[in-house]
Amino acid sequence: MLSKKLLIVFLLIVALWLTGVAGYMFIEKWRLLDSIYMTAISLTTVGFKEVRPLSDYGRVFTIVLITLGVGLFFYAAGTLAEAIIEGHIRGLIGRKRMEKRIGKLSNHYIVCGYGRLGRVICQELQMRRFPVVVIDNRETAIKVAGQSGLLYLKGDATLDETLVKAGIKRAKGLITVLGTDAANVYITISARSLNPRFTIVARAEDENAEKKMFRVGATKVISPYKIGATRMALAVLKPTLTDFLDLASHSVGFDLDIEQIEIMPGSELAGKALKDVSLREKTGVTVVAIKKKGGRLSLQLSPDEPLSPGDTIIALGSKSGVQKVFKMAGHNVTLD
Repeated sequence: MLSKKLLIVFLLIVALWLTGVAGYMFIEKWRLLDSIYMTAISLTTVGFKEVRPLSDYGRVFTIVLITLGVGLFFYAAGTLAEAIIEGHIRGLIGRKRMEKRIGKLSNHYIVCGYGRLGRVICQELQMRRFPVVVIDNRETAIKVAGQSGLLYLKGDATLDETLVKAGIKRAKGLITVLGTDAANVYITISARSLNPRFTIVARAEDENAEKKMFRVGATKVISPYKIGATRMALAVLKPTLTDFLDLASHSVGFDLDIEQIEIMPGSELAGKALKDVSLREKTGVTVVAIKKKGGRLSLQLSPDEPLSPGDTIIALGSKSGVQKVFKMAGHNVTLD
């Protein structure tokens, strides 16, 4: 609406100038340059002397031209002020509304940095229907995040107050992928001090920075260049394996899912061995690894070892089958 008003103001100014020049050329029979000069001093009301004495018709025309010019000036000033004030108020209301929506979130993920990596990360989380809050201090990045349907905060992610506004104390995890290791280390320190229990995944370029991030509280540290190089080498050496990994990890459009499932206390699986629960027969899901509570991930599965509350199994199978395993493990899910 305001853009239309501004366009109308511009067109009126152009029309008034053209009218002034044409009027002096027609009424006073002046040449083009004299008419432009007279129109300029009339509309700007600078009070310079006329090119030459005006006729009575010329004076009447000048009075009308000056009156219209002054009126148009005030109209243009009001429209510009309206655009500035309304834009400021709209931005303020938009920020407040966004902060209110973020304030209602829990168990969400915070992504610090909406560059190339950040966008891909958010796309993956969105496809899996996880709530996401983006933090970035660049106006263009925030605009793109909003257009993608993401909740966002424009600000410095290294500041505690920005992380608090993003709901870090209620969040399930944080991913920091800013362009420098120093910024990612600083965010990791702040995030861990604000939420001692949640997951922090940080990007690292340098090996020394990677060690520092672990020391200050990062759960996982990822080096995109190292992982990318390893993946490219495997694509040459073991193409079938990489095809399987791609299918398992990016199976949004296929009936295949791979999930980590924690065994909850009192669930159907708690205290029972794999051979006794018959997951493969009941759900069609294969358990490919187990991480014992407080232990490391193990691929050596013993069918006689009982599953304890807090253990995490890595399950591979159809989406409906994986959902059934979630249910059996004590998670509140809706079966399709």
